[in-house]
Amino acid sequence: MLLEMLMEDLSNDRLTFGKMGYGCRHYRRRCRIRTPCCNEVFDCRHCHNEFTNLLPNFHDRHELVRYDVKQVICSVCDTEQPVARRCTNCGVNMGEYFCDICKFYDDDTSKGHFHCDDCGICRTGGRENFFHCKKCGSCYSVGLRNNHMCVENSMRHHCPICYEYMFDSLKDTAVMKCGHTMHCECYNEMIRREKYCCPICSKSTMDMSRNWKRIDEEIEDTIMPDEYRYKKVWILCNDCNDTTEVYFHVLGQKCSHCQSYNTRTIAPPVLPQ
Repeated sequence: MLLEMLMEDLSNDRLTFGKMGYGCRHYRRRCRIRTPCCNEVFDCRHCHNEFTNLLPNFHDRHELVRYDVKQVICSVCDTEQPVARRCTNCGVNMGEYFCDICKFYDDDTSKGHFHCDDCGICRTGGRENFFHCKKCGSCYSVGLRNNHMCVENSMRHHCPICYEYMFDSLKDTAVMKCGHTMHCECYNEMIRREKYCCPICSKSTMDMSRNWKRIDEEIEDTIMPDEYRYKKVWILCNDCNDTTEVYFHVLGQKCSHCQSYNTRTIAPPVLPQ
C-alpha cells in the first residue's frame, strides 16, 4: 500500500512538473504549436496571428484556424508529437486544461475554462455562470438570461471602437441596452468621454431619464430669441424610431413619443403657417 501511494505521488509530481512555468503573455502552458498554415512554431495561435498581421506583404497576413493544429512541441522535453494532453516522452500534462476540439491548452485553471458546443470554442468564467443564447449566437452571463435585447449573431462582428473581432476575443464584453456588443474597456472609455449612444445603431446605451430631466430644466431656463421661439423641426428619435414635429431649441429636441433627447433633425426649422 505504501509503495502504491509513493508511486501515485511520483506520478502526480510528474504530471504537474513545470506547471505555470512555461507559455506566453496569452496563456501559461507547457507546449508550443506547429502551425499547419506556415509550418512555424509559436507559443499559441494569438502569438501567430500577431506576428503574421505585422508582415509587410499584405497577402502573407493570415490567421491560424485553431481546429487545424495537428502537432505540438512539449516545452519541458522539446518533443514534437500529435495533439494530446500528456507528453508521450516525459509524461507531463502539457496543459491542466485541455480541449481536444479546439486544440487548446492552459495551465491556469482559475479561469474556469469550458467548451461550448454551440459556440464551437472554449470560453472562460465557469460553465455555471453562462448560458448560450441561440439567437445572439454566443454565451452570455446568466444575469442576462431573459434580460437582454437579442440581436442575431451579435458577437460575430468587430468591436465598433477598437475593431478587434468580438466572438473569440480574450477581452471582457459589454452587452448594451440595444443588444449590440463591444469590449468592456472600450465601452467604459466611451462613457468616460460622455458618449452615451451605441456606435452601431445610435440608441441610448443606458437609462438616460435623469439626463433628459436635466435637459428639460436647462431648456426651461433658456428662452430662445423671438425669431426662433416658434419655429418647428421634424426629428427622428434614435431610441424609438418615431418621427415627430417639435419646437426647435438650441439645446436639443425632445421626442414626443418616448421623451428622449437622443434625436436628430431631419428637416430644417420652418415658421408656422
